Amino acid sequence: MMDGIPVWGEPIEPNALRQIQRCARTADRAALMADHHKGYAVPIGGVVAYKDKISPSGVGFDIACGNKAVLTDANADDVRRNIPRIMDDIFGHFVFGIGQKNRVRVDHELFDDDAWRLVAVKPLKEMAREQLGTIGGGNHYVDILVDEQERVWIAVHFGSRGLGHKTATWFLEKGGAKDGMDVEPLVIPATSALGEDYLACMHLAGRYAYAGRDWVCAEAARLLGWRIRDEVHNHHNFAWRETHSGEKLWVVRKGATPAFPGQKGFIGGSMGDICVIVEGVAHEHAESSLYSTVHGAGRTMGRMEAKGKYNRRTGQCLRPGKVTQKMMDQRVAAFGTELRGGGLDESPHCYKPLADVLAAHEGTIKILHVLRPIGVAMADTEDPFRD
Repeated sequence: MMDGIPVWGEPIEPNALRQIQRCARTADRAALMADHHKGYAVPIGGVVAYKDKISPSGVGFDIACGNKAVLTDANADDVRRNIPRIMDDIFGHFVFGIGQKNRVRVDHELFDDDAWRLVAVKPLKEMAREQLGTIGGGNHYVDILVDEQERVWIAVHFGSRGLGHKTATWFLEKGGAKDGMDVEPLVIPATSALGEDYLACMHLAGRYAYAGRDWVCAEAARLLGWRIRDEVHNHHNFAWRETHSGEKLWVVRKGATPAFPGQKGFIGGSMGDICVIVEGVAHEHAESSLYSTVHGAGRTMGRMEAKGKYNRRTGQCLRPGKVTQKMMDQRVAAFGTELRGGGLDESPHCYKPLADVLAAHEGTIKILHVLRPIGVAMADTEDPFRD
């Protein structure tokens, strides 16, 4: 507990702590998960709740970013033998990177939603159609994993793509938000015209993100000739209307997974670490976290710190990074991951061990399955927003 704010994880990252303390001044409740690190106005791993307000800064630029994992009927031994070909197929079939269009047009009923009439998203509809089913950049991925029972899973991590980014940008500008990371979060009345429009657009972006992750998982299974047996699916950049201690709140989770008792979630590590399926457990600390837990391992190194800084025009190195290609290749190979894409800023060196951040939340979640990625496909372009 820091200044009345429940905080998990050691060591506490000072910049993230300052951000959640700043957020708490305008909120009714706040908490910080063990995978916390600095974000835009609101820290990644931050949970902020309001009785009658909503924070577009809290949801962030990648509205409805989240994870989906599907259990398949694939044979683990066959998959291991063929993992190079499988990853070639995945990396060649799906579209990775910022601002990219899908090679196929994915139809979905969400494009009939009345929310598309709102001025913030009306001009974005065709772009959203073209991007549905693309993965994006940064830490967004398509993984093949094997669990402790030798069962094969497909897992994905991405959000609402350009739709979410442009929607968030529009509302942050209309609400008068300051630009930057160390700024006051934008908080607006939920029942104001701007607040109601934001919530409608946020939920639209949520449907869009779910549709994209659904399509990629189903398409990957179809591509590989596997059948899907079960699934776990969650947002971790979103706001929900929930009841806590008899009080209705807008609970904003930015890089935090909902974990109510019995609720399942998929939490990824890095390309050289385990992933897990968890389930929320009733516990006093779970109540103080507003039934939230980590969404990943959490960064220990900024992107520029990891890969260095370059003059984009000349290619001149302005500041060397702490991670080299050789370092990343050795770490990934030692773990046994077949990697496609992935920049130095996504090396396992940049992340905390997932087991450590999960241990900080012991008692509030139950680990149902431990999954080991044997294949990872990512873009090799950075995500400029750390959400």
